[in-house]
Amino acid sequence: MSCKEMTLFYSPASPFARKVIVLLHETRQLDNVELFDVQLSPVSPSGDVIARNPSGKIPALELANGDTLHDSRVILDYLDHQHGGEPLIPRDGAARWQRLTLASLADAILDAAILIRYETFLRPKELHWPTWLDAQQEKIERGLAELETQAASDRLQCFNIASIGIACALGYLDFRQPQLGWRARFACLASWYEDVSQRESMRSTQPPA
Repeated sequence: MSCKEMTLFYSPASPFARKVIVLLHETRQLDNVELFDVQLSPVSPSGDVIARNPSGKIPALELANGDTLHDSRVILDYLDHQHGGEPLIPRDGAARWQRLTLASLADAILDAAILIRYETFLRPKELHWPTWLDAQQEKIERGLAELETQAASDRLQCFNIASIGIACALGYLDFRQPQLGWRARFACLASWYEDVSQRESMRSTQPPA
């Protein structure tokens, strides 16, 4: 499909795809990857994606040999092994598990936020389940509270795999839940996010207005 080494199937609105593109920016691999924009939803899949990932989910990364990787965590791990700089995912030791755990927490926030999006945007209003929606929102609040603690302890100083996930999760909250006003409750996290948002990798991957 592409003369480049790899093809990334993505949507500009997908925070999981955004994580991958941010890493490509940070590791100077963007020129090696063709970005293939697909439009899809849980009820309207993309044939291009299904042909490569039976789950129909993005991001999906087609390699030069025709193999396809899917799930952002798998793709991020693969790409972090393809550059010569400092790994964004430590290869071993306590730092590896600490960063991956924080990245997992960011993914949990994203999962809850996306489920809320699907429930409120794709389902008719009369079929919404308020108790379930509240439970997803509570997951987000608990996750933000933990990230506030991490930001206050300076454990997010380096821009690594955890920072990428957290920044993209916060960006998605701003995109889909602008009314949330999370900055007023989590000042340290807000200050951290203000700083990392100035990175070129973050500025150039903002979701569409």
